[in-house]
Amino acid sequence: MSTVADADRVADLARRVVADHDPKAVPIPEYLGACYDAGLSWVHFPEGFGGLGLSRGLQAVADRILQAAGGPVPLGLNPMGYGMAAPTVREHAQTDDLKKELLRPLATTEDIWCQLFSEPGAGSDLAGLATSAIPDGGEWVINGQKVWTSLAHRARWGLLLARTNPDVPKHKGLTYFVLDMHAPGVETRPLRQMTGQAEFNEVYITDARIPDTYRLGAVGDGWRVAMTTLMNERSALGGSGSRRGGGTIKDAVSLWASRPDLHTPVLRDRLAQLWLRSEAQRLTSERSRASATAGGPGPEASVGKLVGAELNQHIYQWCMDLLGPEGILYNGYALSADAADSGDWRGPIQQRFLRSRANTIEGGTSEVMRNILGERVLGLPGDLRADAGMPWKEIPRG
Repeated sequence: MSTVADADRVADLARRVVADHDPKAVPIPEYLGACYDAGLSWVHFPEGFGGLGLSRGLQAVADRILQAAGGPVPLGLNPMGYGMAAPTVREHAQTDDLKKELLRPLATTEDIWCQLFSEPGAGSDLAGLATSAIPDGGEWVINGQKVWTSLAHRARWGLLLARTNPDVPKHKGLTYFVLDMHAPGVETRPLRQMTGQAEFNEVYITDARIPDTYRLGAVGDGWRVAMTTLMNERSALGGSGSRRGGGTIKDAVSLWASRPDLHTPVLRDRLAQLWLRSEAQRLTSERSRASATAGGPGPEASVGKLVGAELNQHIYQWCMDLLGPEGILYNGYALSADAADSGDWRGPIQQRFLRSRANTIEGGTSEVMRNILGERVLGLPGDLRADAGMPWKEIPRG
């Protein structure tokens, strides 16, 4: 439980960081490195690993001061790193040396991360994945294909889930690794999406080698480690703007203010309802953060992800309805190669509308989120699973 003294300590450290490393004047890696060294990257992490060992809820205290001084939102610069890799490395890395090696360059955004989970034959059924990891001395030899891997073309490291035992049920034969994305045998191919960008990728892995020291968790315990990643991913994706009227609803309000020629009473009422829903989500997220401990998020994180994803789509659909025929005017398909591959989706409102179509798929589909909430939060009966208890190699696959 956080105390007033803890909050004062966090605030004092944040003010000291911006005084000594003005985020408007120094390079981003230097500024974020100072945040890490002060324990402000993730205040609930242990001291020496970018944290202070305090309540997770106190992160908001630091963020308000840092961002008010012009500091960037690190999650936007290294989303898979901050939102998923850091908590997984912190909890499951075998040694403190590996944590220190990986966490600081992740925090400074010098090392971008990606997530190598989904495969052509294993999307929502993640445990059915086929990428193999075979031991060879002190290393593992990896072969397989991953898909829909955000920012793989820019990533230095990847969170890899692979099959190490095909003779046991699918959830039990998985092991979790950190893959060097620059290693021999790792090939990244862009997937152009309807925004004109290519932030998603296919990744082909052919006889790539991973030292056993880069294994996270025990052999065969990959599913449990993956749950750490996925719960933190959903918590990050479901987060709302920390300020009233912030987040995606700000885009809609700004568009409304800039186009009085398009106002109608119906659109005004719809905008008001969207603003109320956004505020309810923000306050729910704030309450969750304020009561959070040093532990990781649980299945309840799926609430924020489910609500936030669908709300984003409703907000940008409203924007298109306001614009009317203008909404179809989008020149993003002619983006330069650099712009198209940047992963920056803060472009024209039409681009944000197109990008929001992925929100209810990425990080777990809305259907999966409803299953998780029904089974693990509400205690409802689970879906029938015909392959329950069956060895993975005996499960029919198309």
